[in-house]
Amino acid sequence: MRRFTIIALLLAGLGFVAGRVITGLADDGAGAGQQTSTPSRAVTAPAAASAGGTLPDFTRIAERTVPTVASISARQTVRRQPTPFDSFFGTDDDFFGGGSRVQSSLGSGVVVGADGYILTNNHVVTGEQQRVALRDLNITVSLGDRHDVAAALIGVDPATDLALLKIDAKSLPTIPWGDSSKLRIAEWVLAIGNPYELNSTVTLGIVSAVSRNNLGISQYEDFVQTDAAINPGNSGGALVNARGELVGINTVIFSQSGGYQGIGFAVSSNLAKRVFNDLRQFGEVRRGTIGYIQVLPLTPQLASELSAPDTQGLAIAGIGRSAIAAYKAGLRVGDVVKTFNGTNVTDAGQLYRLISDAPIGSTATLGVLHEGKSQSIKVPIEKPPSR
Repeated sequence: MRRFTIIALLLAGLGFVAGRVITGLADDGAGAGQQTSTPSRAVTAPAAASAGGTLPDFTRIAERTVPTVASISARQTVRRQPTPFDSFFGTDDDFFGGGSRVQSSLGSGVVVGADGYILTNNHVVTGEQQRVALRDLNITVSLGDRHDVAAALIGVDPATDLALLKIDAKSLPTIPWGDSSKLRIAEWVLAIGNPYELNSTVTLGIVSAVSRNNLGISQYEDFVQTDAAINPGNSGGALVNARGELVGINTVIFSQSGGYQGIGFAVSSNLAKRVFNDLRQFGEVRRGTIGYIQVLPLTPQLASELSAPDTQGLAIAGIGRSAIAAYKAGLRVGDVVKTFNGTNVTDAGQLYRLISDAPIGSTATLGVLHEGKSQSIKVPIEKPPSR
């Protein structure tokens, strides 16, 4: 389970104030600043009122959802990097303890397909450093019957910290997808996973906040915040509402101690479902881009300098060579982006998501202020260059 501290959050916040790259999914020579950081036996029964009348009874929900959460173990043999001393001492792999080591990671996953598809976190399968050769990973999944099954890696999406696995199975129990956009603050939720290798652990809490972004955790952020106890090993597990629906994939904890402190984050189910569908169909997530563009939030002073009537919108601070189509369409440094396809632009993270979710090959309309005058700019949505 990933951890981050108050200091990390403050640094992330300062980074966004200083400026943020919106659609730079590939390296661009014009500048830096790019971030490098569930249909089958479904659970549908609502929670009944408890005998005491103080809390709902989640026992039936837990009975039906716990079997859909798996334990995941990923291992890879990592070769020792050669050193200048190898030529002197020789290159015997057994010398001084051998020339390789086993790197492993543990976590949780959610069965999202009755035919064996399991959604988890990218860092669960690739480790915290996420610098492993995916083809060399040895991934094992343990389901409710504690039977270990080898899993194939279908695809990963570092931008959301999600990954999709596939095991050879049929008629597995699954959790129905919930609509995370309908979550309400203080709504009851269950966090299910394997913290500290304690399998099938269920904790109870509420939704603390929704649509959390700009946290600096991942490139594409849409988190549900909860106070349900989440600890190391819960990564990739299920966040379930009182109707037994999957509303999030547990991903990150806020902690200064390494353990639970009442603040956890789950990738929203709506985002997770989109990633799942793309990974299953294409083996990758297909996102649009308009090239490398850096933006700044509008302060009252900056809005005044750019002849903007208020602080709603984002100021264009830089345009890279990969955004040549947007430049040719009329976008300029100093413009203020007010809308994207008719949606008011509120922050950099939101604009990035709007651009990423736009269909590749389509044309987007940017509503901008240029020297205080409103303009509509037609910008093509392109596929990011391959790395």
